[in-house]
Amino acid sequence: MDAPQLESRSGGVVATLALAGTTAAIMQTLVTPLIAELPRILNTTASNATWVITTTLLVAAVCVPVVGRLGDLIGKRRMLLVCSLPLIAGSVVCALSSSVVPMIIGRGLQGMGMGMVPLGIALLRDVVPARKLSSSIALVSASMGIGGGLGLPIAAAVAQYANWRALFWGSAVLAAIIAVLIWFLIPDVPAGAKGQRFDLPGALGLGAGLVCLLLAISKGADWGWGSATTFGLFVAAVVFLVGWGLWELRTTDPLVDLRTTARPRVLLTNLASIFVGFAMYASMLVMPQLLQFPEATGYGLGQSILASGLWLAPGGLMMMVVSPLGGKLTNAHGPKLTLLSGVLVIAAGYGLSLALMGSAWGIMLAMMVISGGVGLAYGSMPALIMSSVPQSETAAANSFNTLMRSLGTSMGAAVIGLVLSQMTINAGGHALTSEGGFRTGLIIGCGVALLSAAIAAVIPAVRNITGTTDKLRSAAEPEKSTVEA
Repeated sequence: MDAPQLESRSGGVVATLALAGTTAAIMQTLVTPLIAELPRILNTTASNATWVITTTLLVAAVCVPVVGRLGDLIGKRRMLLVCSLPLIAGSVVCALSSSVVPMIIGRGLQGMGMGMVPLGIALLRDVVPARKLSSSIALVSASMGIGGGLGLPIAAAVAQYANWRALFWGSAVLAAIIAVLIWFLIPDVPAGAKGQRFDLPGALGLGAGLVCLLLAISKGADWGWGSATTFGLFVAAVVFLVGWGLWELRTTDPLVDLRTTARPRVLLTNLASIFVGFAMYASMLVMPQLLQFPEATGYGLGQSILASGLWLAPGGLMMMVVSPLGGKLTNAHGPKLTLLSGVLVIAAGYGLSLALMGSAWGIMLAMMVISGGVGLAYGSMPALIMSSVPQSETAAANSFNTLMRSLGTSMGAAVIGLVLSQMTINAGGHALTSEGGFRTGLIIGCGVALLSAAIAAVIPAVRNITGTTDKLRSAAEPEKSTVEA
């Protein structure tokens, strides 16, 4: 594809990939307004109903690195189309479900499609002109946050004013639209690692380790952090992941090249990503509850699910506004400064929330600041990763970074959930999170953001390049002439 063709098609490519990321994020938040109603809807227990959420997390964690590597091996466009199929099928299965098992199966299928975002980010390196690359990466990367911020009020409105099945029929239509757009607008780029073999033992080992780890983190509070089941899962996770790491260092074509991952820029970026994911999810766990808690507590704001979603929606819009600005900052000063700026803004947003948590307007403003910081941080991390890895590993490396973010959100859910459940008051015979519990959760979120800032500050800068986009583009240029229109 020559330069004029590249320029003319890049807008449609970026819009399609951003919409794909937003749709994938909406799939994750789709059931949030239904959490309290799931036991009744599915005729099951509250404990069983939580698997509707947990299953998506587990399947996505296993599939994202696998899909990323397959994108490098057989083509990113092909894998984007493959990812759209379980999103459609899972949505239809959920829409038709009347019991918990089919719903869990459908949610698992939706989790299989979450690899769209890292695939899309990696594809941008191949098909977007250099001057648009940083801003495009920032927008597509932040689309997960944008979808999460906008998906909650949309899902709440549909759940409140229409049949809950409409949520899943709507997501099926969205996923089908994405598949059509990918088919017609995304160019077919030659696979960067074509000819290498797929590392099946590595995929199985990483999958087993991640399932054990995430199960222990996400269900530890229900099973008991000191229970034999939780402890056994943590031990199994260590055994599987250590064994997986040893295998990856020995095999010729690894699922994740740990030698590349160990490079200081990649390693520190992935480490910072964990804490950014933690900081982002902490706010998403605390703020809706503060808005919805009864006013009689003295600190709750008594908002409905729909109203609280609308108060939080500007945060998602803020990500959309900030992402292009983050791309310009990356072009001018490099992705390290963008990441550092983003996590410091997140920390400032938490500081603001501690001062303004007594009003819905204050929470909305604080969430806009936090979301703006997340948009900057999320947009910079893929640029840091892709400027440090070979062309043949872009999708796999981005998928691993996405996995680190997901691990951070899981840790955030576990830690903040534990704090909120332990620091309680008695109100009418019910245990409710205390004001001190909410404040502690916000302080932890601020501290984690500052920790991420400390890590970002020591990430080595890129040397001997005039801009990050030049380095991202340089690896892709030799193959440009072979890209099919």
